Amino acid sequence: MEFNAIFVIVQRGKADKLVEAAKAAGAKGATVFYARGTGIHEAHKFFGLTMDAAKEVVVILSEADKTKEITAGLVEAGNLKCPGTGIAFVLPVLSLIGLAHREEMEQFLGGEN
Repeated sequence: MEFNAIFVIVQRGKADKLVEAAKAAGAKGATVFYARGTGIHEAHKFFGLTMDAAKEVVVILSEADKTKEITAGLVEAGNLKCPGTGIAFVLPVLSLIGLAHREEMEQFLGGEN
């Protein structure tokens, strides 16, 4: 079975809404951690505004066949097509160890890997 890692970076306080949308679209869970953007200084100088550099990063491991639907749910929930709201990207997962529900999925699918 193939997996992808979906990453979404948004302003702090937005992650819970995104995780709910991802679960509604088929995600089994997510990891959220705090981060700080480093491009903020350029934006501050250009716009002359004080902006919050605090970010939340949402990471979701998804089966490859569910990635598109989950990502679409994240984009809609986060309004990510509007400039300055956040970014999302997907990377393939080459190896995966320790995902509890993966074993359940493999048994359900007959041991397919």
